[in-house]
Amino acid sequence: MKTAITIAAQEWRYWSRTKLASAVALLAFILICTSVFATFSQVAKEKDTRETLQIKAEETFRDQPARHPHRMVHYGHYVFRTPTSLAALDPGVDPFTGTVMFLEGHRQNSATFSPSYDGAQAGPFSRLTPALTYQLLLPLVLIVMGFGVVAREREAATDRQLVTSGISPISIWLGKTLALGSVAFLLLLPMLAGVALSESNWSIGLGFFALYFFYVLVWVLIITAVSTWSQRTSVSLLILLSIWLILCVLLPRLVAGAAATAIPDTSQIETDMDVIMALRSVGDGHNSRDPAFDRLKANLLQEYGVKRVEDLPINFRGAVAQAAEADLTAILNEYADKRIAGQRVQTQLVKSYEFVSPFIALQSASMVAAGTDARTHHRFLREAEAVRFQFVQDLNKVHEHKMAYVDDINRNRDTDAARRTRVDSENWRVLRDFRFNADPADTRLERLFSSYAVILIWLMVFAIAGLLGARRLPEVNHG
Repeated sequence: MKTAITIAAQEWRYWSRTKLASAVALLAFILICTSVFATFSQVAKEKDTRETLQIKAEETFRDQPARHPHRMVHYGHYVFRTPTSLAALDPGVDPFTGTVMFLEGHRQNSATFSPSYDGAQAGPFSRLTPALTYQLLLPLVLIVMGFGVVAREREAATDRQLVTSGISPISIWLGKTLALGSVAFLLLLPMLAGVALSESNWSIGLGFFALYFFYVLVWVLIITAVSTWSQRTSVSLLILLSIWLILCVLLPRLVAGAAATAIPDTSQIETDMDVIMALRSVGDGHNSRDPAFDRLKANLLQEYGVKRVEDLPINFRGAVAQAAEADLTAILNEYADKRIAGQRVQTQLVKSYEFVSPFIALQSASMVAAGTDARTHHRFLREAEAVRFQFVQDLNKVHEHKMAYVDDINRNRDTDAARRTRVDSENWRVLRDFRFNADPADTRLERLFSSYAVILIWLMVFAIAGLLGARRLPEVNHG
């Protein structure tokens, strides 16, 4: 191991004398630090803003004056999806999905206001997230620095000199790998600092960093293995750039395109049209005389032993509002769940191809670990819908139990009836607090198992390739 360390030190001295290598490493470090700082500051600002707005939205709803409860159903409420701590390193799908939902009766609105980070505020590196920098650009930086670590020795005919001086081929390969790996680790330090600053749960923070550590190590082994097998530095560079292009650019695009083709996502317009057609079977909850509620009316009259809705001890219009909302929500949930299921199948299909590229494996796993994947967004949509249905139905219960039916039907013609249908604002306390959090750390770590396995397989494959290539070093004929 001492010999390998000596060879690694020699490689560092070579890089220090090479202006290109030093410049590339320095620029990469500056770029990474800049992307970490820009994304950290923007996500921190987004988090504070959404937390403040969530509290304000809840206070505004509960502070509304006395009024008819159905007016509060339509007044609605806002919920916000607060970024996770690790979103500062990997925003995942968050920049492309809505983070705010307006909740109201009779509708399931889409999430809106996707945070497409403003370049004027976050700077030119706002789109270049730390995750993308490490996933896509860092391998390219390592290729530029390390494509010739072993091939250069062959071109200079120094490989045989090293072997004849008593240095084993394995030590040569190991020393070169150690040198390039140490560069990679130094470039990973901003990521490590970001994890330490952002994540209070050490297990998921360590799991997140380990993903990138192993991924970068895969590229170190790919580079040294190819350089070991190549007889010319130019050949090594060409092969490595081709591998990078295939693994990090072409295959991810092809896999994403194949998933979209295999499981086409229904457009929002098509879904809305289907929902409109399906809702024709649901009665109008604003019209208690709608024939769709005849059975409800008959059941209530029988239950309470009366012959007219005016004699019911409850407000029939409130009961109708509850029944209509329940039926409508069941249909809306059916179509929402169907669309979410299709998107999950797409995501799973992409994940099933993670064995063809470490980039695909890391990209999906990184979002899971950071709590910024599509599954987390879908859970936000479902939890927001649960809040919507709960407060709408609770207000419908207020409508049913806290005002007379006669007053309700006459409130637009009788001033006194209108006054009696304005219930006290204490009833708006039915709204529950909404605080969205990522899945627990243990749950996220369990979902990373397959991705870890794939990345470790890539590690073993190229470690073996490097060892086999190292055994060929003394046998190379330099003419």
